[in-house]
Amino acid sequence: MIKKFLPKRMYRFSGLVFFCAALLFSCRTSGNGRVDTHEVPPPPEPSRESPGLPEDLPPEPPAGPDGFAEIRPPVTVRDELAVTFTKTELELDFRKSYMASEAQLFTALYEGLFSYHPMTMEPVRGAAEKWELSDDKKQWTFTIRQNARYWTGDTVTAEDFRSAWLSLLDPARESPYSSLFDIIAGAREYRTGALSDPSRVGIEARGEKTLVVTLNAPAGFFPAMLCHHSFSPLHPSMKDKEDWSIVPPIANGPFFIVEQDENKIVLRKNMLYWDAPRVTLNKITIMFTEDGDEATGLWNAGEARWISGDVNLENLTDRSGIMVNPMFATHYYFFRSAEKPWDDYRVRRALSLALPWDKIREGIILPAKTLIYPIRGYPDLEGTETDEAEAVRLLAEAGYEGGKGLPELILRLTPSEEAARIGGLMASTWKEKLGVPVRVEVIPFERYFRSMKENSYAVGSSTWIGDFADPYTFLQMWRRDSNLNDARYSDTDYEALLDRSMYEEGEVRWATLAEAEKLLLDRGEVLPISYTPALNIIDINEIDGWFPNALDIHPFKYLSFRAFRPLPGVASGDARRHQGAGLSRL
Repeated sequence: MIKKFLPKRMYRFSGLVFFCAALLFSCRTSGNGRVDTHEVPPPPEPSRESPGLPEDLPPEPPAGPDGFAEIRPPVTVRDELAVTFTKTELELDFRKSYMASEAQLFTALYEGLFSYHPMTMEPVRGAAEKWELSDDKKQWTFTIRQNARYWTGDTVTAEDFRSAWLSLLDPARESPYSSLFDIIAGAREYRTGALSDPSRVGIEARGEKTLVVTLNAPAGFFPAMLCHHSFSPLHPSMKDKEDWSIVPPIANGPFFIVEQDENKIVLRKNMLYWDAPRVTLNKITIMFTEDGDEATGLWNAGEARWISGDVNLENLTDRSGIMVNPMFATHYYFFRSAEKPWDDYRVRRALSLALPWDKIREGIILPAKTLIYPIRGYPDLEGTETDEAEAVRLLAEAGYEGGKGLPELILRLTPSEEAARIGGLMASTWKEKLGVPVRVEVIPFERYFRSMKENSYAVGSSTWIGDFADPYTFLQMWRRDSNLNDARYSDTDYEALLDRSMYEEGEVRWATLAEAEKLLLDRGEVLPISYTPALNIIDINEIDGWFPNALDIHPFKYLSFRAFRPLPGVASGDARRHQGAGLSRL
């Protein structure tokens, strides 16, 4: 879901220890491209052998009357949900979107051929009723549901998918996620301008309800990729509209927008949605908060039942909703390698090897030595460590002995304490150990991620969440022609490895992708810092259908209020036990 840039992850921890550090993902895909060919099955029961409560949970909230934990006002309307997002520029056009909060909102507005299972994140049938796969496993034939409709009542057609995908691939549009489509025959050539005829792209509408997609090579993970909002259909009236904030988009998801201003969006249930009987909520109000204090106040007052954004943990009066879980996400620094001398991998690697990695990773709960979180089945990589002697040698080999001849390195940071700590270590090390002149720039959050598109810096940072549980979602954005490639990285060897992976499957494919990741690390392009955990405030004793998962995406269609909510601090079976273990209560 990057640049899933995450201003929402800038929390005030103030002593809260992430007790998920020792956990692996509680929900992973197997990497074999398995598709759930049925509707969403009942989730499995949680293990009764999960560990007990950790000792470092936050202190209990203040006691209320009669010694009970302070209670938020109860829910009075059980078919309406109020959520908080951190205020940011919101893009409703899925062709232009890349923010994490937008991806969450889009689970309400749009639906592609497949959608995410709420717990496992594996693909389940969305607008596709069925599909067939050719013998060579390259051609997928999808049948669109007869009852798939937009909220206006118009039928969702195969041409709506074809038109949407080709529109997103239009070279003039420069859509952030256009490189995800490279798996489709002719898509890469079309989006880069090498192919001008859209009919030669492997996307074909055969009649009203049949969509045929031809791939470059077999790809068992294709259905998982199709869960992403970039693969949604487009109502014909929306294709040429550039500003979707003026009039609510006509979409095919379980909800649609009925009210919108800078402070909130109000959604209503789409009664024409093909799976409407499954949808329990009739109204969702998403409130945009300026900071964690505002969101926390809404939670304490009972006006918000889920905080998906900034929060002040210290001020929560009811902490029963603190949910922390591992996530398929990494925070990292990178080189803007479009210009000399940063395009020389020897210079980048020298700077990477010189860093005091033990100090940089000190105090980080989930330190990262690699770009990709270690998911099951993916090869282990060693990652980068400190080697000052090799750093000095490489810099001299590149022609910059003692830093002589290097231009000023501009290190661009966000205005956070942790960025200042890490940036300070980087700047002082490069100056003192290698003689590199460094200037630090601090850019406000609201401008920082736009500034990453500029050529006026050498090192910046980002946080990326995988859009599906596959390494490719991290690696595709470093391709030279990817619209997500803010680093402007260009490496023929890297391109060859990713090209090769397109014709491979299973463990062989993952081994090739691991080679590509190792190249990014060995050539100093990526400086991994930490694996980013997900933090949400939501009481799963109160709200059903919400599960901690690896992508931190929680489809709105499955959410509902439980019939009974225990008092805070009062255990319901093993509920608190499983919350402490980072597992959902099912």
